[in-house]
Amino acid sequence: MDGSPTRRDVLRGLGAAALAGGAVGSAAGQQGYEPLGSVGVPGAKEAVVEGEHAFLATEDGFAVVDIGDPADPSVVHENRAVLADREGGPLGDIQDVKVDGDRLLVAGPANGAGELNAFALFDVSDPAAPEQVGAVETEFFHHNVFLRDGYAYLAGNDGDGNPLVVYDGTTEELGRWGLLDADEGWGAVPAPLKTLHDIYVQDGVAYLAYWDAGTYLVDVSDPAAPALLTKLRGPEASAFEGMDDSAARRESFLPPGNDHYVTVSEDATLLGVGMESWGTDEEGGPSGIDLYDVADPTAPEKAATVEPPPTDDPTFGGTWTTAHNFEFAAGRLYAAWYAGGVRLLDVTDPAAPEELRAWRDSESTSFWTAQAARPGEFFVASSRGDPSEGSGEDARLFTFPEPDLPARTTTPSPTTTGGGADIEPQPVSTPGFGVAAALGALGLGAASRLLRD
Repeated sequence: MDGSPTRRDVLRGLGAAALAGGAVGSAAGQQGYEPLGSVGVPGAKEAVVEGEHAFLATEDGFAVVDIGDPADPSVVHENRAVLADREGGPLGDIQDVKVDGDRLLVAGPANGAGELNAFALFDVSDPAAPEQVGAVETEFFHHNVFLRDGYAYLAGNDGDGNPLVVYDGTTEELGRWGLLDADEGWGAVPAPLKTLHDIYVQDGVAYLAYWDAGTYLVDVSDPAAPALLTKLRGPEASAFEGMDDSAARRESFLPPGNDHYVTVSEDATLLGVGMESWGTDEEGGPSGIDLYDVADPTAPEKAATVEPPPTDDPTFGGTWTTAHNFEFAAGRLYAAWYAGGVRLLDVTDPAAPEELRAWRDSESTSFWTAQAARPGEFFVASSRGDPSEGSGEDARLFTFPEPDLPARTTTPSPTTTGGGADIEPQPVSTPGFGVAAALGALGLGAASRLLRD
């Protein structure tokens, strides 16, 4: 070490800042652009890619899909009885899986404590024949998880500090960090507003999406001693002082806020925060993805907002087109928008994202995630199926062509507005699957288990 500040040292000094930037609008898609192929995977939710295979959460377990031939993807393994030998098993309500090298992390339930709350690890060095190598029961449920370098990162939502919980990947809990470590005032804030919804870990930094509480960066280079690096965005706990339970429930599914998903580019210079929201007949609507230029971590700048696709009914019971999960790879953004379809954008200039491809079929698909497979050739996206059905029996994994496009133009596409002030989310709709339903079904007493997507 030469004594100069490391990226993590600099991050520790970051504070929330007033950020300005541009926005990119939505498009219905390009004529003639169609999927390469698809395969039925009942119950499909999250999908992640490792090499020539995609791994999917399937509510009742997980599935492995061979995507070596993107025109003809095929299911090569299904396990729909994870931890069936445990009391309270098998594990259910499995909506998230993560893969890292030859290890797969499967966890559940996603929405509220069940008879069995646990995560399991599988050796997937042979993707067609995974072998369980570990399992841990926990006192909390598992809405979203992450796996990196042998460590399991869990969202330990307890309705209070909602900590990030780190395990060594087998049986030992190593460390925790939660909102109460940042400000004890969060203890008095109603649970729906501070759920730890999603986790992303890269190069010793955990990126945490805490819904209306904002987005935090935590140093996990020592997994036994997580420590706050910076709060990227979001209000202070005092902003919610005196808010009653009814107002909190309403606030939790309307914009602004609702930090749902966060990830960074390969070199951690571009960060995206996806918001998930709905609307009423009078206000609100779907949210998009905020892009932050963090090339200089001492001066993060909001570069642009990718606006959600349009919808004629922005209510929770309408057609969901709000942002869901996404990924950066090779200068591109791969994003899923429920019934709003999938979109591929060039983000080599974060201030002027350019939409390259889009596909949408709101009648029969509701996309959970889009993930790079072979950048410049194809990507994958998982659909829950017909949004009106809800059973997931027609859920599928799609592959989409990704031409190796020429260098981008210097002028944004017609769907892009670059520079200047933010463009507010369009007052249009997105039908979905998320916070409000769980709030109604579970009540505030179980609000830490409120998110269903």
